[in-house]
Amino acid sequence: MPSHPNPLPQAADALDRLQPARAAWLRRLLPDGVPRLWCPLLTPYTASGAIDAQRLRAHLRFLQPHVKGLLVPGSTGDGWQLSDTEARALLDLLADEAKPRGLQLLVGVLKTTTAEVLAALQQHMAWLRQRAPDAAARDADVLRASGVCGFTVCPPQGEHLTQPELLAALDAVLATGLPIALYQLPQVTGNEMAPQTVAALADRHANLLMLKDTSGADRVAAAGFRQAFLVRGAEGGYSRHLALAGGDYDGFLLSTANVFGPQLAELIGHVQAGRQPEADALSARIEAVADAVFGAAAALPYGNAFTNANKALDHYMAHGPEAGRIAGPRLHSGQQLPAGLIEQAGQALRTHGLMPQRGYLA
Repeated sequence: MPSHPNPLPQAADALDRLQPARAAWLRRLLPDGVPRLWCPLLTPYTASGAIDAQRLRAHLRFLQPHVKGLLVPGSTGDGWQLSDTEARALLDLLADEAKPRGLQLLVGVLKTTTAEVLAALQQHMAWLRQRAPDAAARDADVLRASGVCGFTVCPPQGEHLTQPELLAALDAVLATGLPIALYQLPQVTGNEMAPQTVAALADRHANLLMLKDTSGADRVAAAGFRQAFLVRGAEGGYSRHLALAGGDYDGFLLSTANVFGPQLAELIGHVQAGRQPEADALSARIEAVADAVFGAAAALPYGNAFTNANKALDHYMAHGPEAGRIAGPRLHSGQQLPAGLIEQAGQALRTHGLMPQRGYLA
């Protein structure tokens, strides 16, 4: 257990710097405050490849005290691999489970073209209106009633795309008037939004509410962009990236929050309370495990390295110290997570004192 529990750090201070219309959007959709810690939720599967609802509920119970914002489906949750049917099944399940638990959903719209993004947004809103008690309600009220706080989109895919082309594509998405979180993910899109492009979009659209940057380069934040709520998606250096510690980000949207939600919440609590040495020490331990397991997962010829690494670590969170004796989870591709990667994850957790005493499935 954390020595200084602070499980639900919020970021009310970050809203004070935003233009009134943007801050009003966030306060309307997130009346309990904007969480500093978000998670791109892992997607579990049964042996037959269906989404494992029972396993997902157990994972939510584990996350619930520490992580209040979920990106579903994110890259770590196989968002680029799920079919539309699979994604809808996952969202149907999460829409029923998240709100009663006090969890907010960012719906991942991970498509490679602007036309696909626009079509998916329209389909998602139609689905949410079917679930809403008042079909005539405004979009923002439909979203809030569903526990959905917005949609996460990437730039269209293509290394050849220029900044004006990225601007035009994302301008069309934001022109829908829906609450949007932009996702900087050059590892998949093959391009990177320049700080000037993001700033121009924010100037035009108050519904650009968040920016997630998983590039690791942090160019937009480092350039001084502060017009939206900024969350870092790249792993490592956790304690020094928070604005509260002199960094550039309001919070995190991390794949490792699937595993280290309690520790990351504790780290943020240390920073908020001015306990920087404690935050730095905990940050170093989490980073050491992430480096070791992500490095090992990168060698697998199938699946997403972020997904594979976190599923190996989550195997221990779920089953405890003896997880190495239990068969690994199924991946979206149909393969089973190899025992060698699970063994390396267990070794890293033990080495850095992050092995749970008991699994959350026990």
